Amino acid sequence: MNTRIDRRFAELKAQNRPALAAYVMGGDPDLATSQAILNALPQAGADIIELGLPFSDPMADGVAIQMGAQRALKAGQTLLGVLGMVEEFRRKDDTTPIVLMGYYNPIYIFGVERFIAAAKQAGIDGLIIVDLPAEEDDELCIPALEAGLNFIRLTTPTTDDKRLPTVLANTSGFVYYVSMTGITGGAIKSRGAVGEAVQRIKAHTELPVIVGFGIKTADDAAEIGRHADGIAVGTVLVNAVATSLEDGKATDKTVGAVRDLVAELAGGLQRARS
Repeated sequence: MNTRIDRRFAELKAQNRPALAAYVMGGDPDLATSQAILNALPQAGADIIELGLPFSDPMADGVAIQMGAQRALKAGQTLLGVLGMVEEFRRKDDTTPIVLMGYYNPIYIFGVERFIAAAKQAGIDGLIIVDLPAEEDDELCIPALEAGLNFIRLTTPTTDDKRLPTVLANTSGFVYYVSMTGITGGAIKSRGAVGEAVQRIKAHTELPVIVGFGIKTADDAAEIGRHADGIAVGTVLVNAVATSLEDGKATDKTVGAVRDLVAELAGGLQRARS
């Protein structure tokens, strides 16, 4: 398999630079503004885009991302609408990898075979479906891999060495290390422990390891980027959308708030290997 994700990590390795994976919720705070945010991410410094599929009953998301999903659903966003955003993005950018991140229920209702075909046509490169364990790989993971989509798996501080090979068996693209137990939006308690965890995962796989959950500042990005192949940032970006709104609606500051924060985080990562 040679996807945009694989090619991007090869480029970053040659540059000795960690990746910035920027998460935004598809449709937040409204469909047009969300599209503008998505389109602005690569120029701001995002190497990979994680595009959230809004769902009414998430299990891993903190309050900020839950609220972002609610705003997107209220704006009328759907699974097909999120894929339409990617199609529009691909009219001008055919190189930046996009990973769809969400929960299995909307995909199950839509139909797995139909979903995989639509995702490929839209220009999706990989999937992170947080509530599908490795024991359910036949459900979506294997069909996605057979269609040429990367299937990215989450590992956590509680994924021990006995469990890790099972989790990694059909993982591709990269490994997403969740830096803490619990939901998104918390704070990393020990950066050193994160570095140790990354090295432990790397002993089991040649895939890049991206660290997510709890990364909020450029300094966080610089520190974690020293140990990992990249960072994933979501809550602070969704919060940037929320704090830019007036009466729940987008303003002329909304797109810029996300763009400027991504640029700041990218600047932090530039210090990681210097």
